[in-house]
Amino acid sequence: MRALTEGRPPWCPGAVVLAGRGPVVAVEAAAGWAARYRAHDPERDRGLDLPRDLWEPMRVGTVFDLASLTKLFTAVVTVQQVERGRLALDVPVAAHLPAFAPGITVRDLLRHTSGLAPELPFHAHADRADQLALLWAEAAAPSGPHGAHRYSDLNPLALQLLLERLTGRPLDALVRAGITGPLGLGSTCYGPLAPQGVAATEDQRRPWAKVDRGPLRGEVHDENAWALGGVAGHAGLFSTAQDLAVLCRTLLNGGAYGTTRILDPASVAALLDPPGLGFAVDQPYFMGELAGRGAAGHTGFTGTSLVLDRATDTFLVLLANTVHPRRRAGGSAPRAAAATHLARAVAHADPSGRP
Repeated sequence: MRALTEGRPPWCPGAVVLAGRGPVVAVEAAAGWAARYRAHDPERDRGLDLPRDLWEPMRVGTVFDLASLTKLFTAVVTVQQVERGRLALDVPVAAHLPAFAPGITVRDLLRHTSGLAPELPFHAHADRADQLALLWAEAAAPSGPHGAHRYSDLNPLALQLLLERLTGRPLDALVRAGITGPLGLGSTCYGPLAPQGVAATEDQRRPWAKVDRGPLRGEVHDENAWALGGVAGHAGLFSTAQDLAVLCRTLLNGGAYGTTRILDPASVAALLDPPGLGFAVDQPYFMGELAGRGAAGHTGFTGTSLVLDRATDTFLVLLANTVHPRRRAGGSAPRAAAATHLARAVAHADPSGRP
C-alpha cells in the first residue's frame, strides 16, 4: 500500500485494496488521503494542499467515483434482459434504435466491436437533442471497422438507450432493481453525493480537462457523463470496495450471493468467458500474473479496477484517486503489481484453500 501512496511522485494520494478467495477476505486495507488538495497549481504543476486539519484519511469504506467500472453494471443489466427473453445478443441494434447502421448487434456493443468512435464531445452541447444527434450520426456511419475491437464509451451509452427504450425505465432504476437492491449494495449509486466520505477527484479545468468545473468531489468526473446528467452507461456510478467485493463474489459464485440470485450461471459465463461481454479478459497490463487463465475485470479512469479469477476463486478490488488533484498518465503498473502479489499468494496457499 505504501508503494501506491508514497512514491516519488506517488501513483495516487490514497487507495483502498480488498482481496479475497472463496468466502475469505484476505486483505482489506486503506492508505493515504481521500481528500488532500484544494486545487492544482498549473504553474508549479503540483497540488495545493487543503489546511492540514481538513485532510481526510482514506478508509476502507471510502466511496469512489467508479468511472468505467460503471460499464460492468451496464453489461450485467443488459444480460439480465437477455436472460429474461426480452433481448437477444445477436439481434441488430437497429431493431430497437433505428438510427444504427445494419449489422451492429447487441453483442458488438458489449464486446466493443461495433466500430463506433471511442467518444464524442457531448460535453460541448447543453441540449440533449444535440448530444444525441452526435451519437445518431456516428451510429449511422461508424468511423471504425465493424468486427474489430475498438474500445468505446459509445457502446455502453447505446446499451443504456436501448435498455431504456426496451423497458421504459431509466438506467439507474434498472441497476437498482437488478443489482444494487437485491445484493444490498447500499453505497453503490449514481451521484451527485455529499462530499464527506467520498474520494476527491480532479480540479477539472482546461487545458488538461475538457471543461472547466473546478474541484470535484461527489460529482461524476467524466465530462460526458456529467453533460448527460450524471447517469450514463459508461460512467457515473459511485461505490466502495466492500460493495464491489460483494459483486465479485456474486459473479464468482455463478450469479448468486447467499440466497439472492441476480444471474444464472450461463449468463455469468457469457459475461466472463473470453473474449468477455463488457468485461476485459486476460489483460496483463492491469491483471499482472492473474492474466492468462481467463481472469476478467475492468479499470476506471479515476484509478479504479477489479479482477476476478475463476480458476482460483479469487478477486481483487483496487480503488485509488489517481486524478486528485489532476489527471496524469500514471499507468497501470501498480494495479498489475497488486494482482501479481495476489496470484503468487494463491499459488502458495495451503491445502485448506486459505490465501
